[in-house]
Amino acid sequence: MAKLHPELTPELQAFIAQQPLFFVASAPLAADGHVNLSPKGLDCLRIHSPQQVAYLDLTGSGNETSAHMLENGRITLMFCAFVGAPRILRLYGRGRVILPTMAEWEPELAQFPHYPCIRQIVLVAVERVQTSCGFGVPLMELVGQRDTALRWAEAKGEQGLATYRSEKNLASIDGLPTHLASEAG
Repeated sequence: MAKLHPELTPELQAFIAQQPLFFVASAPLAADGHVNLSPKGLDCLRIHSPQQVAYLDLTGSGNETSAHMLENGRITLMFCAFVGAPRILRLYGRGRVILPTMAEWEPELAQFPHYPCIRQIVLVAVERVQTSCGFGVPLMELVGQRDTALRWAEAKGEQGLATYRSEKNLASIDGLPTHLASEAG
């Protein structure tokens, strides 16, 4: 059953490094607000310390996590073992968004591969580390990472991506502003 860990142990860090996919969840404070859950693939997560991780957030059709980070900071990352022994790992914490205009941008960005659709970086201060059995998670074989988002971004180009973000990424589906809205306004 569920087990709490004081931090990301070397064993749990190794588990994270083996996962080709993780999920990010966040929610607004409003009781009628929408909970957001997003899958994240590609090489976009870094472990900074046993209590801190960061991930690249690529341009997408929404920007819910940014809005939720701006409003309340709550975030959960979940990793599932789809091969090998069953395991689920959840990292509960407080997140903040780093944008290209911020001083931390260049040092953080330097730790990741270059992708044409990088929108922001989410830095998570991990407050709770929990593992559980994962007995219900199916065994699956990874065929490969999709390159659709990367090809889409390359076709749009920098100006096309900026326009897209200004049209789609300035507010959450609940109308909360994102970090990009503060940059635009």
